[in-house]
Amino acid sequence: MIILISAVSSTGKTLMAQKLLEKYHITYLSIDHLKMGLYRGDKNCGFTPLDSNEVIGDKLWPIVKGIIMTNIENEQHLIIEGCYILPHYLKDFDNFYSEKIIPVFFGFSTNYIQENFETKIVEHRNAIEHRAGSEERTVNEVINEHTEFKEACINADVRYFEIENDYDTEIMKIYDYIETEKRRINCLK
Repeated sequence: MIILISAVSSTGKTLMAQKLLEKYHITYLSIDHLKMGLYRGDKNCGFTPLDSNEVIGDKLWPIVKGIIMTNIENEQHLIIEGCYILPHYLKDFDNFYSEKIIPVFFGFSTNYIQENFETKIVEHRNAIEHRAGSEERTVNEVINEHTEFKEACINADVRYFEIENDYDTEIMKIYDYIETEKRRINCLK
């Protein structure tokens, strides 16, 4: 079983991965760590940390896809989280693999961002990882990122969860979905 968690930066992917690790005792891989490891190991790796999610995602996806396939073939479990997991990548898997993947794509509604940008989004961006510097994106930039991500999920026909009012209550729908999908996968054995 592979749990893929993708969302715009500062949405709570790493926090979710950490909570799932604690609940299921499944390790997780942060695509940010893979990105920085490759970049620090070879500055000519084909991207810089400042490139777009699409550029970095397209460079990292073949590696991430290989990790996913290897874990499934070996019947090992893994949580992978990162904003570089783009919704259309899921079409790269045939049924053997896709039925063992739990894709989680989520984001914030425009209203949620407008009402909670400083108090909840920016304030909690270091909940698990230490991020150097302050938030450089404006409210409008974050709204545009979430809107584009939601549209990409819809266009790729992947399930998208949107936090509209209360993060703590609404995020539980995602955890419930993961639990339901985990049971479904366990029935496949």
